[in-house]
Amino acid sequence: MRNIFAETLYKCAVNNKDIYIIAADISPAGSIETFRKNYPDRFINVGVAEQVLIGVAPGLAMSKKRPFAYTIATFALYRPFEMIRDDLCYQNLSVTIVGMGGGTIYSTLGGTHLTQEDISIARSIPNMNIIAPCDPNELKEAVNYLAFKSKGPTYLRIGKSGEKNFTDEKTEKWEFGKIRKVADGKDICILTFGPIIKIAFQLREHLRKKNELAIFSFHTLKPINYGQLKKIMKDFSRIVIIEDHSEIGGLSSIIKNYAIENKYTGKIQNFSLKDNFFHKYGSQDDLLQLHGISFNQIAKNKIFN
Repeated sequence: MRNIFAETLYKCAVNNKDIYIIAADISPAGSIETFRKNYPDRFINVGVAEQVLIGVAPGLAMSKKRPFAYTIATFALYRPFEMIRDDLCYQNLSVTIVGMGGGTIYSTLGGTHLTQEDISIARSIPNMNIIAPCDPNELKEAVNYLAFKSKGPTYLRIGKSGEKNFTDEKTEKWEFGKIRKVADGKDICILTFGPIIKIAFQLREHLRKKNELAIFSFHTLKPINYGQLKKIMKDFSRIVIIEDHSEIGGLSSIIKNYAIENKYTGKIQNFSLKDNFFHKYGSQDDLLQLHGISFNQIAKNKIFN
């Protein structure tokens, strides 16, 4: 995803001279390096100084520029939180914070590099928008939107590398603020976001003879399209939530709170990161399994029977 982000943003920058990239301790590579060489005045690397990363962005935005502040997700959001809250969101400035490697992607680097509560934190800040594309195709659409149309601060949560596409031209069109259906089905639907959507498609294939699972990419986590969510709850008696994020403040909280408020009578089952720091190192799949989020663990759940 990081390569697709860089390639798409570079193409946008060719046509929009107001696009700036501010990086923090990320070595320029690929299209980011091409951007740095071709537009050196629009590329700023602040080094290991994430507060400065966010401190520079508001000044650019107030000068009618469109800055993208880009680094690893934990350092993009947590370390400069005060600046994000006061300098960006309080002033409602059009800055995109790009958090690369969201969720458990950086599993081998330990807890300091995991963002298991970033969406919860970002959602709590007034004026902050949140986009978490499910695959490279959605990321392209999101970057184009952020480069030309978005208003106000946005947290863009992306993967890292190796993600495959699950959407194509046959899928519903991507739109900011839309809950996007990416696979038709009946009775059961899966709501998810980010690259972990791959588990949803594994489940769909596995359960094909029993149920046709509908899959929705909940790529915009703020603002929420409650009109669409209401229709989903009307159409489906069973809802499964899969997210690479804490069970507190993420998609499961959004869905369950709305279900209670609207007296939803169906079944809801969420597979989210537990409210726990596991002091383990290993692959992302290893860590997700500790949290109960693997294909085998989810497929055995009674909600599918």
